[in-house]
Amino acid sequence: MKQLRLLLYPFAIIYGIITGIRNWLYNKSILKSYAFPLPVIAIGNLSTGGTGKTPMTEYLIRLLGENYRLATLSRGYKRKSKGFVLGSEASGPDILGDEPYQFYSKFPNVRVAVDADRVNGITKLIALTPQPQAIVLDDAYQHRRVKAGFYILLTAYGDLYVDDHILPAGNLRESKTGAERADVILVTKCPAGLSAAEQQRITSKLKLQPGQQVYFTTIAYDRQVYNETVRLNVEDIKHQPKILVAGIAKPEPFFKHLKIDGDILKQYPDHHDFTPDEIQELNNFNQLIITTEKDYMRLRGKVSNDRLYYLPIRTDFLTGSDKFNETIINYVGKSTGNR
Repeated sequence: MKQLRLLLYPFAIIYGIITGIRNWLYNKSILKSYAFPLPVIAIGNLSTGGTGKTPMTEYLIRLLGENYRLATLSRGYKRKSKGFVLGSEASGPDILGDEPYQFYSKFPNVRVAVDADRVNGITKLIALTPQPQAIVLDDAYQHRRVKAGFYILLTAYGDLYVDDHILPAGNLRESKTGAERADVILVTKCPAGLSAAEQQRITSKLKLQPGQQVYFTTIAYDRQVYNETVRLNVEDIKHQPKILVAGIAKPEPFFKHLKIDGDILKQYPDHHDFTPDEIQELNNFNQLIITTEKDYMRLRGKVSNDRLYYLPIRTDFLTGSDKFNETIINYVGKSTGNR
Protein backbone atom coordinates (compact mmCIF):
# COMPACT_ATOMS: atom_id res chain seq x y z
CA MET A 1 0.00 0.00 0.00
CA LYS A 2 2.80 2.44 0.87
CA GLN A 3 4.54 1.69 -2.42
CA LEU A 4 1.32 2.31 -4.34
CA ARG A 5 0.85 5.63 -2.56
CA LEU A 6 4.37 6.64 -3.50
CA LEU A 7 3.59 5.87 -7.14
CA LEU A 8 0.39 7.90 -7.03
CA TYR A 9 1.80 10.81 -5.05
CA PRO A 10 2.74 12.92 -8.14
CA PHE A 11 -0.89 12.72 -9.29
CA ALA A 12 -2.02 13.71 -5.81
CA ILE A 13 0.17 16.81 -6.02
CA ILE A 14 -1.48 17.78 -9.30
CA TYR A 15 -4.95 17.15 -7.89
CA GLY A 16 -4.08 19.14 -4.76
CA ILE A 17 -2.89 22.08 -6.84
CA ILE A 18 -6.12 22.08 -8.86
CA THR A 19 -8.40 21.93 -5.80
CA GLY A 20 -6.19 24.44 -3.99
CA ILE A 21 -6.48 26.96 -6.84
CA ARG A 22 -10.25 26.44 -6.93
CA ASN A 23 -10.57 27.11 -3.19
CA TRP A 24 -8.30 30.16 -3.46
CA LEU A 25 -10.49 31.58 -6.22
CA TYR A 26 -13.57 31.17 -4.03
CA ASN A 27 -11.80 32.57 -0.96
CA LYS A 28 -10.81 35.66 -2.95
CA SER A 29 -14.32 35.99 -4.44
CA ILE A 30 -12.95 35.62 -7.94
CA LEU A 31 -15.34 32.70 -8.31
CA LYS A 32 -18.73 33.73 -6.97
CA SER A 33 -20.41 32.11 -3.99
CA TYR A 34 -24.12 32.65 -3.39
CA ALA A 35 -25.59 33.38 0.03
CA PHE A 36 -29.29 33.10 0.82
CA PRO A 37 -31.65 34.91 3.21
CA LEU A 38 -32.28 31.95 5.49
CA PRO A 39 -30.16 29.60 7.63
CA VAL A 40 -28.27 27.03 5.54
CA ILE A 41 -26.35 24.21 7.23
CA ALA A 42 -23.86 22.24 5.12
CA ILE A 43 -22.81 18.74 6.19
CA GLY A 44 -19.88 16.99 4.56
CA ASN A 45 -16.40 15.59 4.81
CA LEU A 46 -12.95 15.95 3.31
CA SER A 47 -12.66 12.25 2.52
CA THR A 48 -14.63 10.03 0.16
CA GLY A 49 -17.59 8.51 1.97
CA GLY A 50 -18.09 6.44 5.07
CA THR A 51 -18.17 9.15 7.75
CA GLY A 52 -21.85 8.97 8.74
CA LYS A 53 -23.42 11.89 6.88
CA THR A 54 -26.85 10.25 6.61
CA PRO A 55 -27.42 9.64 10.36
CA MET A 56 -26.06 13.14 11.06
CA THR A 57 -28.53 14.66 8.61
CA GLU A 58 -31.31 12.74 10.34
CA TYR A 59 -30.06 14.00 13.71
CA LEU A 60 -30.48 17.59 12.50
CA ILE A 61 -33.90 16.82 11.05
CA ARG A 62 -35.05 15.51 14.44
CA LEU A 63 -33.49 18.47 16.22
CA LEU A 64 -35.01 21.16 14.01
CA GLY A 65 -37.95 19.61 12.20
CA GLU A 66 -40.52 20.02 14.96
CA ASN A 67 -40.02 23.77 15.37
CA TYR A 68 -39.03 24.97 11.91
CA ARG A 69 -40.22 24.47 8.35
CA LEU A 70 -37.19 22.46 7.34
CA ALA A 71 -35.96 21.30 3.94
CA THR A 72 -33.09 19.03 2.96
CA LEU A 73 -31.22 19.28 -0.32
CA SER A 74 -28.97 16.52 -1.65
CA ARG A 75 -27.32 15.72 -4.93
CA GLY A 76 -29.31 12.51 -5.21
CA TYR A 77 -26.34 10.32 -6.06
CA LYS A 78 -27.06 7.64 -8.71
CA ARG A 79 -30.66 8.74 -9.22
CA LYS A 80 -32.06 8.37 -12.72
CA SER A 81 -33.81 11.73 -12.75
CA LYS A 82 -32.25 15.05 -13.77
CA GLY A 83 -32.28 18.58 -12.40
CA PHE A 84 -34.36 19.72 -9.45
CA VAL A 85 -36.82 17.19 -8.00
CA LEU A 86 -38.99 17.73 -4.95
CA GLY A 87 -39.98 14.58 -3.07
CA SER A 88 -43.59 13.51 -3.62
CA GLU A 89 -45.75 10.40 -3.47
CA ALA A 90 -44.59 9.62 -7.01
CA SER A 91 -40.94 9.61 -5.93
CA GLY A 92 -38.83 6.54 -5.30
CA PRO A 93 -35.13 5.83 -4.81
CA ASP A 94 -34.61 5.92 -8.58
CA ILE A 95 -36.03 9.46 -8.64
CA LEU A 96 -34.53 10.90 -5.46
CA GLY A 97 -31.58 8.60 -4.72
CA ASP A 98 -31.56 6.16 -1.82
CA GLU A 99 -30.59 8.53 1.00
CA PRO A 100 -32.96 11.41 0.11
CA TYR A 101 -35.75 8.87 -0.38
CA GLN A 102 -34.97 7.57 3.09
CA PHE A 103 -35.40 11.12 4.47
CA TYR A 104 -38.65 11.52 2.54
CA SER A 105 -40.05 8.22 3.80
CA LYS A 106 -39.19 8.86 7.46
CA PHE A 107 -39.91 12.57 7.86
CA PRO A 108 -43.19 13.58 6.17
CA ASN A 109 -43.09 17.10 7.64
CA VAL A 110 -39.75 17.90 5.96
CA ARG A 111 -39.40 19.00 2.34
CA VAL A 112 -36.85 16.74 0.62
CA ALA A 113 -35.31 17.87 -2.65
CA VAL A 114 -32.42 16.85 -4.89
CA ASP A 115 -30.39 18.90 -7.33
CA ALA A 116 -26.74 18.59 -8.34
CA ASP A 117 -26.76 22.40 -8.69
CA ARG A 118 -27.22 23.41 -5.06
CA VAL A 119 -27.68 27.09 -5.94
CA ASN A 120 -30.56 26.23 -8.24
CA GLY A 121 -31.94 23.79 -5.68
CA ILE A 122 -31.98 26.34 -2.87
CA THR A 123 -33.52 28.94 -5.19
CA LYS A 124 -36.34 26.51 -6.06
CA LEU A 125 -36.92 25.63 -2.40
CA ILE A 126 -37.12 29.30 -1.41
CA ALA A 127 -39.78 29.80 -4.09
CA LEU A 128 -42.07 27.24 -2.43
CA THR A 129 -45.14 28.25 -0.46
CA PRO A 130 -44.77 28.16 2.46
CA GLN A 131 -41.08 28.93 2.26
CA PRO A 132 -38.68 26.77 4.31
CA GLN A 133 -37.25 28.47 7.38
CA ALA A 134 -33.97 26.51 7.23
CA ILE A 135 -32.20 24.17 4.78
CA VAL A 136 -29.83 21.29 5.51
CA LEU A 137 -27.40 20.54 2.67
CA ASP A 138 -26.33 16.89 2.66
CA ASP A 139 -22.80 16.20 1.38
CA ALA A 140 -22.11 19.76 0.28
CA TYR A 141 -18.85 20.67 2.00
CA GLN A 142 -17.00 21.08 -1.31
CA HIS A 143 -19.90 22.84 -3.03
CA ARG A 144 -18.32 26.28 -2.80
CA ARG A 145 -20.88 28.02 -5.06
CA VAL A 146 -23.17 28.00 -2.03
CA LYS A 147 -21.98 30.04 0.92
CA ALA A 148 -23.61 28.20 3.78
CA GLY A 149 -24.09 29.90 7.11
CA PHE A 150 -22.91 26.92 9.15
CA TYR A 151 -20.53 24.09 8.21
CA ILE A 152 -20.35 20.69 9.92
CA LEU A 153 -17.32 18.60 8.96
CA LEU A 154 -17.35 14.85 9.66
CA THR A 155 -14.24 12.72 10.06
CA ALA A 156 -14.29 9.07 11.12
CA TYR A 157 -12.44 7.81 14.18
CA GLY A 158 -9.51 5.71 13.04
CA ASP A 159 -9.55 7.43 9.65
CA LEU A 160 -9.01 11.09 10.52
CA TYR A 161 -8.46 13.53 7.68
CA VAL A 162 -5.25 14.71 9.35
CA ASP A 163 -3.79 11.23 8.78
CA ASP A 164 -4.89 10.99 5.15
CA HIS A 165 -3.59 12.16 1.77
CA ILE A 166 -5.18 13.81 -1.25
CA LEU A 167 -6.63 11.64 -4.01
CA PRO A 168 -5.46 9.39 -5.57
CA ALA A 169 -2.66 8.74 -3.05
CA GLY A 170 -5.26 8.89 -0.27
CA ASN A 171 -8.97 9.58 0.09
CA LEU A 172 -9.11 13.36 0.58
CA ARG A 173 -11.17 15.41 -1.87
CA GLU A 174 -9.17 18.52 -1.02
CA SER A 175 -6.31 19.63 1.21
CA LYS A 176 -6.55 19.22 4.98
CA THR A 177 -6.65 23.02 5.21
CA GLY A 178 -10.24 22.76 3.97
CA ALA A 179 -11.14 21.89 7.56
CA GLU A 180 -10.62 25.56 8.41
CA ARG A 181 -14.05 26.33 6.86
CA ALA A 182 -15.85 24.20 9.46
CA ASP A 183 -17.74 25.68 12.39
CA VAL A 184 -18.03 22.24 14.00
CA ILE A 185 -15.90 19.12 13.50
CA LEU A 186 -17.51 15.81 14.42
CA VAL A 187 -15.32 12.79 15.00
CA THR A 188 -17.77 10.04 14.08
CA LYS A 189 -17.99 6.27 14.56
CA CYS A 190 -16.06 6.40 17.84
CA PRO A 191 -16.07 3.47 20.27
CA ALA A 192 -18.81 4.08 22.82
CA GLY A 193 -16.25 3.98 25.65
CA LEU A 194 -13.71 6.36 24.11
CA SER A 195 -11.78 7.89 27.00
CA ALA A 196 -11.56 11.59 27.75
CA ALA A 197 -7.78 11.36 27.37
CA GLU A 198 -8.11 9.91 23.86
CA GLN A 199 -10.64 12.58 22.93
CA GLN A 200 -8.20 15.24 24.09
CA ARG A 201 -5.37 13.64 22.11
CA ILE A 202 -7.44 13.69 18.93
CA THR A 203 -8.59 17.26 19.58
CA SER A 204 -4.96 18.39 19.84
CA LYS A 205 -4.14 16.51 16.65
CA LEU A 206 -6.91 18.31 14.73
CA LYS A 207 -5.40 21.73 15.57
CA LEU A 208 -8.69 23.57 15.76
CA GLN A 209 -9.03 27.12 14.50
CA PRO A 210 -10.29 29.84 16.87
CA GLY A 211 -14.01 29.43 17.41
CA GLN A 212 -14.20 25.87 16.11
CA GLN A 213 -15.91 23.23 18.22
CA VAL A 214 -15.21 19.50 18.19
CA TYR A 215 -17.51 16.70 19.33
CA PHE A 216 -17.22 12.92 19.42
CA THR A 217 -20.07 10.71 18.26
CA THR A 218 -20.79 7.02 17.89
CA ILE A 219 -23.14 4.96 15.76
CA ALA A 220 -25.92 3.43 17.82
CA TYR A 221 -27.97 0.55 16.45
CA ASP A 222 -31.70 0.16 17.02
CA ARG A 223 -32.83 -2.71 19.23
CA GLN A 224 -35.24 -3.86 16.55
CA VAL A 225 -35.24 -4.59 12.82
CA TYR A 226 -38.17 -3.44 10.70
CA ASN A 227 -40.04 -3.90 7.48
CA GLU A 228 -43.26 -2.20 6.38
CA THR A 229 -45.50 -4.23 8.70
CA VAL A 230 -43.40 -6.09 11.29
CA ARG A 231 -40.65 -5.37 13.78
CA LEU A 232 -38.43 -8.00 15.41
CA ASN A 233 -36.12 -7.73 18.40
CA VAL A 234 -32.46 -7.91 17.41
CA GLU A 235 -31.72 -10.19 20.35
CA ASP A 236 -34.39 -12.62 19.16
CA ILE A 237 -33.01 -12.91 15.62
CA LYS A 238 -29.32 -12.37 16.23
CA HIS A 239 -28.55 -16.04 16.77
CA GLN A 240 -30.67 -17.25 13.86
CA PRO A 241 -29.06 -18.06 10.49
CA LYS A 242 -29.55 -15.05 8.24
CA ILE A 243 -28.36 -13.15 5.19
CA LEU A 244 -26.70 -9.79 5.87
CA VAL A 245 -26.79 -7.38 2.93
CA ALA A 246 -24.90 -4.08 2.75
CA GLY A 247 -24.27 -1.72 -0.15
CA ILE A 248 -22.68 1.06 1.88
CA ALA A 249 -19.21 2.44 2.39
CA LYS A 250 -17.37 0.64 5.19
CA PRO A 251 -20.05 -1.92 6.17
CA GLU A 252 -17.85 -3.82 8.63
CA PRO A 253 -19.52 -2.42 11.81
CA PHE A 254 -22.96 -3.41 10.47
CA PHE A 255 -21.77 -6.96 9.80
CA LYS A 256 -19.98 -7.19 13.13
CA HIS A 257 -23.05 -6.05 15.06
CA LEU A 258 -25.29 -8.80 13.66
CA LYS A 259 -23.06 -11.63 12.42
CA ILE A 260 -22.83 -15.08 13.91
CA ASP A 261 -21.03 -18.13 12.50
CA GLY A 262 -22.88 -19.47 9.49
CA ASP A 263 -24.41 -16.16 8.39
CA ILE A 264 -24.00 -15.27 4.72
CA LEU A 265 -22.58 -11.80 4.06
CA LYS A 266 -23.46 -10.04 0.81
CA GLN A 267 -21.37 -6.92 0.34
CA TYR A 268 -21.90 -4.52 -2.57
CA PRO A 269 -20.45 -1.11 -3.54
CA ASP A 270 -21.82 2.04 -1.92
CA HIS A 271 -25.17 3.19 -3.41
CA HIS A 272 -25.42 -0.13 -5.24
CA ASP A 273 -28.19 -0.49 -7.80
CA PHE A 274 -29.23 -4.12 -7.41
CA THR A 275 -29.52 -6.07 -10.65
CA PRO A 276 -32.40 -8.46 -11.43
CA ASP A 277 -30.03 -11.42 -10.97
CA GLU A 278 -28.91 -10.16 -7.55
CA ILE A 279 -32.51 -9.63 -6.47
CA GLN A 280 -33.43 -13.12 -7.66
CA GLU A 281 -30.51 -14.55 -5.71
CA LEU A 282 -31.79 -12.86 -2.54
CA ASN A 283 -35.30 -14.14 -3.18
CA ASN A 284 -33.94 -17.67 -3.46
CA PHE A 285 -32.73 -17.63 0.14
CA ASN A 286 -35.05 -19.01 2.82
CA GLN A 287 -33.41 -17.22 5.76
CA LEU A 288 -34.18 -13.77 7.13
CA ILE A 289 -32.49 -11.01 5.14
CA ILE A 290 -31.25 -8.07 7.21
CA THR A 291 -29.98 -5.03 5.39
CA THR A 292 -29.15 -1.39 6.05
CA GLU A 293 -31.90 1.20 5.97
CA LYS A 294 -30.42 2.78 2.85
CA ASP A 295 -30.33 -0.55 0.98
CA TYR A 296 -33.86 -1.36 2.14
CA MET A 297 -35.08 1.67 0.20
CA ARG A 298 -33.84 0.01 -2.99
CA LEU A 299 -34.86 -3.55 -2.14
CA ARG A 300 -38.35 -3.18 -0.68
CA GLY A 301 -41.02 -4.35 -3.06
CA LYS A 302 -38.44 -6.44 -4.90
CA VAL A 303 -37.43 -8.93 -2.20
CA SER A 304 -40.05 -10.91 -0.27
CA ASN A 305 -41.42 -8.58 2.43
CA ASP A 306 -41.90 -11.37 4.98
CA ARG A 307 -38.13 -12.01 5.08
CA LEU A 308 -36.60 -8.59 4.35
CA TYR A 309 -35.82 -6.29 7.29
CA TYR A 310 -33.59 -3.29 7.93
CA LEU A 311 -31.63 -2.18 10.98
CA PRO A 312 -31.84 1.58 11.68
CA ILE A 313 -28.86 3.48 13.04
CA ARG A 314 -28.54 6.88 14.67
CA THR A 315 -25.85 9.32 15.77
CA ASP A 316 -25.21 9.51 19.52
CA PHE A 317 -22.91 12.06 21.14
CA LEU A 318 -20.43 10.72 23.67
CA THR A 319 -20.53 14.05 25.49
CA GLY A 320 -21.61 17.60 24.76
CA SER A 321 -24.86 16.94 22.90
CA ASP A 322 -26.64 19.74 24.78
CA LYS A 323 -23.98 22.25 23.77
CA PHE A 324 -24.06 21.08 20.15
CA ASN A 325 -27.87 21.28 20.04
CA GLU A 326 -27.78 24.76 21.55
CA THR A 327 -25.21 25.89 18.96
CA ILE A 328 -27.38 24.69 16.07
CA ILE A 329 -30.64 26.01 17.50
CA ASN A 330 -29.07 29.39 18.24
CA TYR A 331 -27.73 29.63 14.69
CA VAL A 332 -31.05 28.76 13.10
CA GLY A 333 -33.11 30.83 15.55
CA LYS A 334 -31.00 33.97 15.43
CA SER A 335 -29.80 33.84 11.84
CA THR A 336 -31.56 36.09 9.35
CA GLY A 337 -29.19 34.98 6.60
CA ASN A 338 -25.76 33.63 5.94
CA ARG A 339 -22.60 35.26 7.14
